[in-house]
Amino acid sequence: MPRVLSLHTEVSGDGAFPVILLHGLFGSASNLMAVARSLAADYKVIRMDLRNHGKSPHSDIMDIPTMAEDVLATMDTLGIQQAHILGHSLGGKVAMQVAVTAPDRVSRLVVADIAPVRYGRGHDEIITALLGMDLRALRSREQADNLLQNAVPELAIRQFLLKNIVRDGKDAWAWRMNLPVIADCYDNLRDAPSAEPFAGPTLFIRGELSKYIRDENRVPMQRQFPQMALLTIAGAGHWLHAEFPQIFNAMVADFLAADNAQV
Repeated sequence: MPRVLSLHTEVSGDGAFPVILLHGLFGSASNLMAVARSLAADYKVIRMDLRNHGKSPHSDIMDIPTMAEDVLATMDTLGIQQAHILGHSLGGKVAMQVAVTAPDRVSRLVVADIAPVRYGRGHDEIITALLGMDLRALRSREQADNLLQNAVPELAIRQFLLKNIVRDGKDAWAWRMNLPVIADCYDNLRDAPSAEPFAGPTLFIRGELSKYIRDENRVPMQRQFPQMALLTIAGAGHWLHAEFPQIFNAMVADFLAADNAQV
């Protein structure tokens, strides 16, 4: 399999200028449907499944620079020279890497609840619980939900994770994401994007209750993205685009629509 992959895409919208949406860890293109619908009247919206996620190809290689190369290669396949890019969480890291790798390809950058820093191991318990599920013995999604309750007490997060379980034949279940490789490469996914600066307009949106963008992250954010703004959604956690979609979507639309704005 080639090092760089052509990603699965979902395309919608009536506009001419493209906006690329990138989901987070364990997610897929469907996670950003609300954002896509809000932008569809004004843009051509392309939702991409990152490698080893959703319907995109699997690979044993998984790191932020390679995932950014996937996005750029998929843009080439679609004939997209330049686009706005929005990424949430892991998708935000990939979006930042695309911007610093190929700044001429990114018009405006939106990063949802992630900073350009290396994070700690925040998902080990979830990964261990998912790897410990014997899908061969699984009989229903309800049973899978029960198996995850101790490690993942939040119902919404369990439902999000279990979207990755798909039918594999009449009576069997399988992971749609490449869970073993995601687990093996987790350290790579914690990395910060390249430290090269991106001079284009950049908007960071954080959830007030989330710990992913802290006040002390402003210095590396401003160093790497000098034309940045930071907005906070009150009462929101890490899943801010799903918790407060109207507020989040309005922030994104206003930023993308600003002609020659100084942010």
